[in-house]
Amino acid sequence: MTINLVCVGNLKEKFWVDAQNEYIKRLQKFCKFNVVEVDEKNFASNENECKQKEGKLILEKCKGDMFLFDLKGKNYSSEEFASLIEKQAQFSSTLTFVIGGSYGVSEDIKSQAKGLLSFGKQTLPHNLARVVAIEQIYRAFNIIAGTAYHK
Repeated sequence: MTINLVCVGNLKEKFWVDAQNEYIKRLQKFCKFNVVEVDEKNFASNENECKQKEGKLILEKCKGDMFLFDLKGKNYSSEEFASLIEKQAQFSSTLTFVIGGSYGVSEDIKSQAKGLLSFGKQTLPHNLARVVAIEQIYRAFNIIAGTAYHK
């Protein structure tokens, strides 16, 4: 199985890169995992234009079924998220999760997503959201495999 995480923007601080890379390394025993970064657009005067341009870049990188992390998405427990991944793996060899930019994503992206997921009602910095997403994907595979990681 291949899992892609498409993110708007890139990690600048070393501690975020280190955290991301640690979980990616751990994930390799369960799946092929890729982080795909698209350029963040900054049009402060026109948020809609920004979302449209980022949306086009996101769609170019999406393969397989796409799920979007969104504040208005469904809040899954770790076990429910593991079940989602396990079920999707039966139908698709590639899953893509998307974390949008600071303005969110275009309605086009939302309408094409197979599902909207949420980390909860709190707003997270994009760097933290990325690391949390990767850790939760790693946790999901451990739940599926029945390892002691998830207690």
